[in-house]
Amino acid sequence: MDGTYSQNDLSHVVEADKAHVWHHLIQHKPFESKDPNIIVEGRGMRVWNQAGKEHLDAVSGGVWTVNVGYGRERIARAVYDQLMRLNYFAGAAGSVPGALFAERLIEKMPGLSRVYYCNSGSEANEKAFKMVRQIAHKRYGGKKNKILFRDRDYHGTTIACLSAGGQDERNAQYGPFTPGFVRVPHCLEYRAADQGAPTEHYGEWAADQIEQVILAEGPDTIGALCLEPVTAGGGVIVPPEGYWQKVQEIVRKYDILLHIDEVVCGVGRTGTWFGYQHYGVEPDFVTMAKGVASGYAAIACCVTNERVFEMFKDDADDPMNYFRDISTFGGCTAGPAAALENLAIIEEENLLENTTAMGDYMLGRLDELAGKHAVIGHTRGKGLFLGAELVADRETRAPAPEKQVQAVVADCMGQGVIIGATNRSVPGYNNTLCFSPALIATKDDIDHIVTAVDGALKRVFG
Repeated sequence: MDGTYSQNDLSHVVEADKAHVWHHLIQHKPFESKDPNIIVEGRGMRVWNQAGKEHLDAVSGGVWTVNVGYGRERIARAVYDQLMRLNYFAGAAGSVPGALFAERLIEKMPGLSRVYYCNSGSEANEKAFKMVRQIAHKRYGGKKNKILFRDRDYHGTTIACLSAGGQDERNAQYGPFTPGFVRVPHCLEYRAADQGAPTEHYGEWAADQIEQVILAEGPDTIGALCLEPVTAGGGVIVPPEGYWQKVQEIVRKYDILLHIDEVVCGVGRTGTWFGYQHYGVEPDFVTMAKGVASGYAAIACCVTNERVFEMFKDDADDPMNYFRDISTFGGCTAGPAAALENLAIIEEENLLENTTAMGDYMLGRLDELAGKHAVIGHTRGKGLFLGAELVADRETRAPAPEKQVQAVVADCMGQGVIIGATNRSVPGYNNTLCFSPALIATKDDIDHIVTAVDGALKRVFG
């Protein structure tokens, strides 16, 4: 840390935080006897807390967001310049950065054409859900309104997004939920036996389970299928061979809109601009948020193809025939200004290529760890988005206890390395260590992360 804040300043900050801030995803009772962790500064892939302790951040801001790393002055300056020119105007009008970023974004997304701005991943998914529902009323007499979602996927924190959430522990205590959302099975091949699935052609089998749900519900009632390209918080689940191709066939067969939630995977995380681009699918909606501006400003997007857009464009004399929605802070100009610089950095520094290369390297290093630690039952990942599933027994694949998994995370934190893990999400299966270092990661960074995990596994599991 550069010493910008005095110790007196930071002591006051800690007390103000304890007295007034309600943190995300944290039980506050322990703060009656200890201080919260306050991150004061970040540079590259490192952050410093109020005690001056340095941490290597292997989860890009804690929630898979800071894709190009901390301390990017050019993004900060672009935001400053834009705010001084025009900070905000409601989204019924356009803005210069809004138009230019939409143009640049669509260049990366062949087959898609329209960008609807908002301010969070949850909100972006809500926009898509609302579009599906409005299309049902406009085109199908209200009937084709159900939205399918997948077990272990996560789409946000609002009640409607939780209604489409496949993580029961995240959903607990928030019902009753919005009707019309229907769950389909997950596609984690490592857990195929738990599903009674065949060992061969699992990807096609998993996709077939979606079709079985469609047939049970009635194809004429299903408006959309919402999936993550790679399941994130549900265990970093890379889809099996043949899965996405069969899913595409199914949605076309039944005229179901395909909504791909790229809030985590989007803008480089998996080594392509978007995760779905690994699999040759053609979505109708793509939602994104976290990596769009690497956390330098709030921005989210619901991107659609022209087919969806045109459904809201006809019958101009009908006052109910447009998408009657607004996102106040979707009109902020800082987001697209930051996002333009974020894209430029990824291109100029060849970060997609680095993500692929370093992701392959890290997966290899995790495989080496699996050779040393029987507690690692399975390693998986795409680009710099990786997981290591911990088990109590490799033969039975019984999940390691969540308490021990979290002890590994805590041990790494004590070593000055921040990693993640599934927690309080999927009952009985919160047993996957999660890694998502920034796209700028080097081999030295990855070695540092893996060494910390190695030590933690030795101490926690022996």
